[in-house]
Amino acid sequence: MRDRFQWEHLPTHLLHAIARDIGIETSSAAADVAKLYGTPPGAEFVRENWEVLRDEWLPYADDARRALVADLWEFGVGYADNYPIGHDAEMAFLSTCNNARRLRETVLAAFIRFGEGTTGDQPTKKPQKADNPSMIATAPASKIDIYDIADRLWETADELRANSHLKAAEYSIPVLGLIFLKFADSRFTRMEAELAGTGSGRREIGKANYQAKGVLYLPEQSRFANLLDLKEGDNLGKAINDAMAAIEEENPALTGVLPRTYQSLTNDTLVTLLRSVNAILANIEGDAFGKVYEYFLGKFAVAEGAKGGEYFTPTSIVRLIVEIIEPFNGKILDPACGSGGMFVQSARFVREHRNGDAGRLSIYGQERVDETVRLCKMNLAVHGLEGQVSQSNAYYEDPYKAVGKFDYVMANPPFNVNKIDKPKLEGDKRFPFGLPKADNGNYIWIQEFYSALNGEGRAGFVMANSAADAGGTELEIRKKLIADKAVDVIVAVGSKFFYTVTLPVTLWFLDRGKRGTEREDKVLFIDARKVFRQIDRAHRDWRPEQIEFLANIARLYRTEAVETRDGSAELMLASFPQRAYADVPGLCAVATLDQIAKQGWSLNPGRYVGVAAAEDDGVDFRVRLEELNEELEKLNAEAAGLQERIALNVAELLG
Repeated sequence: MRDRFQWEHLPTHLLHAIARDIGIETSSAAADVAKLYGTPPGAEFVRENWEVLRDEWLPYADDARRALVADLWEFGVGYADNYPIGHDAEMAFLSTCNNARRLRETVLAAFIRFGEGTTGDQPTKKPQKADNPSMIATAPASKIDIYDIADRLWETADELRANSHLKAAEYSIPVLGLIFLKFADSRFTRMEAELAGTGSGRREIGKANYQAKGVLYLPEQSRFANLLDLKEGDNLGKAINDAMAAIEEENPALTGVLPRTYQSLTNDTLVTLLRSVNAILANIEGDAFGKVYEYFLGKFAVAEGAKGGEYFTPTSIVRLIVEIIEPFNGKILDPACGSGGMFVQSARFVREHRNGDAGRLSIYGQERVDETVRLCKMNLAVHGLEGQVSQSNAYYEDPYKAVGKFDYVMANPPFNVNKIDKPKLEGDKRFPFGLPKADNGNYIWIQEFYSALNGEGRAGFVMANSAADAGGTELEIRKKLIADKAVDVIVAVGSKFFYTVTLPVTLWFLDRGKRGTEREDKVLFIDARKVFRQIDRAHRDWRPEQIEFLANIARLYRTEAVETRDGSAELMLASFPQRAYADVPGLCAVATLDQIAKQGWSLNPGRYVGVAAAEDDGVDFRVRLEELNEELEKLNAEAAGLQERIALNVAELLG
């Protein structure tokens, strides 16, 4: 006999995850959630908690997950090339399901069955150790909380924007400015408490004391609490503009950086934004603000479409570039720096590998668009970083006299740019292999990156796939680059990783220090097109363990120690059981320069990696073909029946 749905039937970890997601701090989660959503809950519960159910319930409820996948597949909700079988495929499929009405109804029915104890799953505690490789890199609670906080703030901000007259591009800068202000206020408040009582009768605490500690000095009118205390009738937009101007006046490094467009927002919108930023970000500090800021950059990039892609490179792409070039210390250049993501992730890498000391990197950036320069400088400040960022056109301007100066170069340049004024570049030392005749900027960028490196320098950058096989003078430049023994690693990335284009891209890695090593006449090719996490129908990324796995292939190739802090151990063991580099068909291969020459100097990984061997499923091909043909005939018959029914309905309507 079926039991009635009871919240108490659910696993404790799931109840607390739901409570935490809706902002309830409680020791009696079942009772409090029941009060809010009723027993049993309705579709509103799924609408508000789909992500929690997907991440905290379905990975551990096998029978419920399989039944749900079957129902959603039948209804056409979600996306997969083939019917998903197995934990990884099922979870990847569920990650593509939008929170629409059909999904909410289906999930609710499955959830109620689970709460009645009728799915076959035992509502046990959340496993302490995952049995599946895809679950190894479960993030620590603190990290999950940060992104949960960011998501709640985004929902508030996006709802306000939807009810305003502003486009995403007009709204993004003011919101990011308030996140920056809350960050600055949080650091200032903590330092104020730390400095209290350290003054003397002769020497009062002042601006210099804060700046000596690397903390922005905030005048009274710029304090977050004072902005919150303004009266309802006050001109809040002007007050925030003045607060930003006062911060710049006290901190010359930020001159011209902070937004002054708050009068374009209504008082009601600003009041809600200020209160939301203050309340939701109240208990975070340090690097957490940087994560929130980065999260918002990504969200606004998606909302702004093509414009967003100009300033934001997806974080998973940046992290892989950083993990492969390993910027431990020295001078780093990004001549197309956008919002500064390459610098932020480089600093993160140093903190993780060098006992928290990110001061080993000297940051240099170039960016053509003034508004994006401001975004970058705010991003650096929120992450506690400083650097030189020049507003300049990298084709024609070389503000740092870059040739041979840098230890690292990282970039995501615009692809296939035409109409570059090449006569202006004639004789420029940044282009040692000559200028391409083709009306395309790819090999201008590639040479900029190469020439900026010193004798031991490494570069990692995003490039259009077409550059790997381009002919004509571009081929001649590529031959010279390869013959110089600078090309080290090439990674093919699948489609849908970027917000502006769905096309696949290639990551190039140069290493001018590999001469004299065993690698000097070799190039590592990695085909990562089948390695991804499906976020939704249009977007993909890599999980942390996948990034670590791909970077570890390069480490094995360089005979460096692999890393497993992000959970790549099982992935590594599956592909490299000998714990040493070996070519893996369909994944990676090392080619000599002679082999590359025989392939027409192509740097396309597919030419070298090949394809993975297909697994024999034990089913006779003839039998399988007959089954598929029978299924096709059945589907054709159903289609004919539907067509006939539609024709009859149309005839009745036309009457």
